Amino acid sequence: MTVSSPGPGFRPRTVLAMSRAAAAAVLDPDALAALGAVCDLAPPPVLDDLTTARARALLADAEVLVTGWGCPPLDEAVLAAAPRLRAVVHTAGSVRGHVTDACWERGIEVSSAAAANALPVAEYTLSMILLTGKRALERAREYRAVRRRIDALVTPRSVGNHHRTVGILSASLIGRRVVELLRPHDVEVLLHDPYVTDADAAELGVRRVELAELFRRADTVSVHTPLLPTTRGLVSRTLIDSMRPDAVLINTARGAVIDQDALTDAALAGRIRAVLDVTDPEVLPPEHPLWDCENVLITPHLAGSQGNEWRRLADLAVAETARWASGAGFLHPVRRERLAFLA
Repeated sequence: MTVSSPGPGFRPRTVLAMSRAAAAAVLDPDALAALGAVCDLAPPPVLDDLTTARARALLADAEVLVTGWGCPPLDEAVLAAAPRLRAVVHTAGSVRGHVTDACWERGIEVSSAAAANALPVAEYTLSMILLTGKRALERAREYRAVRRRIDALVTPRSVGNHHRTVGILSASLIGRRVVELLRPHDVEVLLHDPYVTDADAAELGVRRVELAELFRRADTVSVHTPLLPTTRGLVSRTLIDSMRPDAVLINTARGAVIDQDALTDAALAGRIRAVLDVTDPEVLPPEHPLWDCENVLITPHLAGSQGNEWRRLADLAVAETARWASGAGFLHPVRRERLAFLA
């Protein structure tokens, strides 16, 4: 079997593998046209089941898979049906759900749109840091209740973002984007990440601290660590209990990183506030007390790419496919040795 090599003019045979809902959301007609301009794109519908006769026929010639949410695992059986497959371009963040050990052992190159998805999460985080610093949501609720002028001159000195201390838990892609977005603001940024040195932190413009100090000193702690066996329950009751009175805990990572019972107790006691875009489980039971806790804002996992932000994911996938086809390689590769540190 002869396989063409990437280089000028090379148009790899490319197949879409994801749920049909993901394809409809991320790959609008303009995005599909842009992708089709840089590769030989198999016609729709996308593959959401890789065991069908049509899937086997398309996989037999596929050199690149463009994947998305809902892509089935690319296991040994799938790879056996795809002997020409050499690259996977993922239109979302984590590849853990579908890129298997068999892919790495085959030497398949993998790219992810995690960098593109990091920006809206970082934007959400920045907005919540600033809004909670001003206590905007609580004060808006009070204003709606009284419907009269409120004397700004009696505002507590704890309100505001002047010299606020923000703690970033993990220098992940998203954590680093949050640090970048915070630079124009008058805040002190602390960082905890066991894999970041003092020199790395200085380059980022932050101060590296130990985990306990981060929680003890920060007015706002923003969690950006991936959920791994070593990070499950990392934000423990001891850390939550050590937070400053009225401090804010923001979580856009994974719910299970935080001891949710401890968070619930602290929030219900009025000791801390929280902004949770993720919980454990992902949708709390209707009777859970956090739903009605005035100190807590729960959003429906909306920080990541949604709506018009999906186009950024598609654009990155098109660019990565074009780079790979030209022989330049991926700009956003996923390395097997880095999987232990990724979401």
